[in-house]
Amino acid sequence: MGVDVSLTTIWLILFVVFIVAEVATAGALVSIWFCIGSLAAMIAARAGTPMLVQVVVFLVVSIALLILTKPFIKKVLKQKNEPTNADVIIGRVGVVVEDINNFEEKGAVKIDGKVWTARSLDEDKAIQKDIKVKIVKIQGVKVLVEEV
Repeated sequence: MGVDVSLTTIWLILFVVFIVAEVATAGALVSIWFCIGSLAAMIAARAGTPMLVQVVVFLVVSIALLILTKPFIKKVLKQKNEPTNADVIIGRVGVVVEDINNFEEKGAVKIDGKVWTARSLDEDKAIQKDIKVKIVKIQGVKVLVEEV
């Protein structure tokens, strides 16, 4: 006495699994194409087609939708990085207000009247207080500096 599960039910279960995966990824559009592919395969199953045909329908519809819509979806959902204007300090000169020591993870630089946490670009080089430094890049909330 076994459980008789129809292919239509299997495609419905796959549809639900793909929907749950899509919802769980919070709008990243990971499995929406497979949802539609499983619906197409479910329709094929209801029409009485062999399982191999259903799998082919699933793959063709899913892959075609992925290829045809992914570039458009990426363009529409493109995340825009909001500039913070923090990069305007790159290349500027500041003064060390707290000794910079990468090994002790300490150091601060004053640039344009603002104090930034700083690290030396050269991992092995400590920079003493009151030395002028050039801002090379920003890494998170820290500036990487080198002596002028």
